[in-house]
Amino acid sequence: MSLIVEQLARERWVVEGGVAHLPRGRKPRLLSLDIERAGIIGVNIRPRATTVALSDLNGSFDFQESFPTPREPQGLIKALAAMIERLVEVHSGKTFEGIGISVPGRVDRTTAKLVFAPNLGWRDVDLKGPLERATKIPVLVENAANACALAETWSGPFAGVQDLIAVTVSEGIGTGIIANGRLVRGPGGAAGEFGHVCIDPSGPPCNCGSHGCWEVYASNAAAVRAYNEDPPSRSASTRYRKSHAQASVEDFKDLLSLADRGDVRACQVLERMGRYLGYGLAILINGLAPSVITIVGEVTRAWDKIGPVVQTVVEERSKTHSATRIVPTDEVMQPRLRGTVALVLQKHFQPSMFP
Repeated sequence: MSLIVEQLARERWVVEGGVAHLPRGRKPRLLSLDIERAGIIGVNIRPRATTVALSDLNGSFDFQESFPTPREPQGLIKALAAMIERLVEVHSGKTFEGIGISVPGRVDRTTAKLVFAPNLGWRDVDLKGPLERATKIPVLVENAANACALAETWSGPFAGVQDLIAVTVSEGIGTGIIANGRLVRGPGGAAGEFGHVCIDPSGPPCNCGSHGCWEVYASNAAAVRAYNEDPPSRSASTRYRKSHAQASVEDFKDLLSLADRGDVRACQVLERMGRYLGYGLAILINGLAPSVITIVGEVTRAWDKIGPVVQTVVEERSKTHSATRIVPTDEVMQPRLRGTVALVLQKHFQPSMFP
């Protein structure tokens, strides 16, 4: 323990404080993280928007800014490099320990390249190399769901849990799996793509090139599409059916707002989304039986409507007697950004969770 502390002190991660008083024995010297010295930059890339944040070593964010995600990766790299350079200049007194980046796709564990991000339409993109050259700061790139899983077991309410799955519900669906205390990535880093497990081979086309994937039924984009394209059920009122022909929503937040105001069709679509979420979660539980499944995304705002539907479907379709808990993550906790910070911190403070 003394050797570890000495190394952390040499690297200026920790500083010594006062001496504690105990009834007997040697008086211990108090230690604390040197919060003021270091900063970590977190980047969360999503198809619509990219968020950049500056965190201290406790995971508290001092700065956040979002901008529309450029259509081409080179445009994103240029925008990120410029924003990070400004951050470094404004906080010139800090040592920047790393840049953690979460992406909506799979990352090659050898090259750290973004292999394929269906909802961005990008393949074989190197974010790490150009950003490291531009900023002179180490860069770690990881799948968003993996980053969320890491965040939950690093500093969230499930810190220390050995078997957990983080399910990110956004434009698509991602799953980050921790089994026996280690992040499951597979030989090339492609493990965990349950969002592209086929629910119905004759179903709608998916951005991955297949048909009937879980995410074409249960993602935010699927819910918006269902609201705009599917006809109202016969249970909806005549007045509502007439007005629906002229109503549409642009994004999932609009759909949630309509449901909050009692829009019949929006509530129907969320119930449908909950059923399909339940189908996929039952597959995860039957196959892996984790202790906890955490749900990440805007869908958690409507969990009072969706959660009971999910639970009913899971109970109907999962007969393994697993005691898995399904828990919505509080958006205020910003699990994606916390995951990007955890990517950097875990390299210094605990044995790697990566196989």
